[in-house]
Amino acid sequence: MLSTEVHLRSIRSTGGKQRSQNRSKTPKNQEAFRVSNIAENSSSDQRQACKKHELYVSFRDLGWQDWIIAPEGYAAYYCEGECAFPLNSYMNATNHAIVQTLVHFINPETVPKPCCAPTQLNAISVLYFDDSSNVILKKYRNMVVRACGCH
Repeated sequence: MLSTEVHLRSIRSTGGKQRSQNRSKTPKNQEAFRVSNIAENSSSDQRQACKKHELYVSFRDLGWQDWIIAPEGYAAYYCEGECAFPLNSYMNATNHAIVQTLVHFINPETVPKPCCAPTQLNAISVLYFDDSSNVILKKYRNMVVRACGCH
């Protein structure tokens, strides 16, 4: 049986004396602890956690081969997976997503789970023909997923 009080001991920095404190856990803290234990025990039933997946984009498959000279395609990657309570540190979750996940776990009708989305993106350089048939080298920002997280 869990005690509703936590006994803390600390040493005062000025006198070296010890003092004791009793702090009562609030019902909300107890609920979060209970929810955390339930989530840890049921995590094996969930789908895979939010992470980066392979995706190669072929410009030929998009029908762009007539105006894009190079590259022929690129590794774009994509993000997919579950953002379920509790969010682990490797999920790159925002503080907002952590709170949203807890609210969703306690009352799913209130708010949806956070979404798995890119947290870091890189650019690619593309050599192409413009409308006047000039050859252009352009750097396109935010084209390659480097990391995913829960938002």
